[in-house]
Amino acid sequence: MSSEPISRKAKNTGSDATAYVLPFVVFIALRWLPVQPELLAPLRFLLVAVSLAVFSRRVIPWRAQFFIASILLGLAVFVIWIGPDALWPHYRDFWLFRNPIMGRPDSSLPPRVKASFWFITVRVAESAVLIPILEELFWRGWLMRWLIHADFGQVPLGSYKPFSFWLTAVLFASEHGPYWEVGLIAGIAYNWWIVHTRSLADCILAHAVTNALLAAYVLAADQWQYWL
Repeated sequence: MSSEPISRKAKNTGSDATAYVLPFVVFIALRWLPVQPELLAPLRFLLVAVSLAVFSRRVIPWRAQFFIASILLGLAVFVIWIGPDALWPHYRDFWLFRNPIMGRPDSSLPPRVKASFWFITVRVAESAVLIPILEELFWRGWLMRWLIHADFGQVPLGSYKPFSFWLTAVLFASEHGPYWEVGLIAGIAYNWWIVHTRSLADCILAHAVTNALLAAYVLAADQWQYWL
């Protein structure tokens, strides 16, 4: 891994933090809103989609440079994500994954929601499309650069500094509650990919593949705990 001098202008990234941060803030703010999930899901999808369209449209990259490799990375992260639970059925009964700080790896969705085509459609679209975009904009498009320099627009995408790299990975892991350890591995993998490719589009693609496969696994294997 190599770092670029901060003085080099980042290409087509912009310096407006709102475009990178606001959709993530909207998503997190609505995540635990005390509303029935069948109402919350479309509301959250709509508000996040609007925030991306209005504030982030100009900074969202759409053309991946390493298409196949990004897909394979997304597949690998998916396997890592479900691997421990598939290999050891009681793995998450351990206190490290079931405690007041990290929460519990149990789905809170009522049975009626699990049978709702409307809810499932919105949730899959959110997981596979919106979340990869808003999270990559925030974590690797903004935070990883902002931790290097407050004027993050002057920091090229994929610039490597140990503090920025590892703190971003740890904070990304903390966002995933009782799945923090696989979240940490995923954070490291996506961080490594942005450093290696300097392409946010490739990170979005890898993340989208992981989330799409996880959504398919939730539905096909009845593993709703992954949708907390």
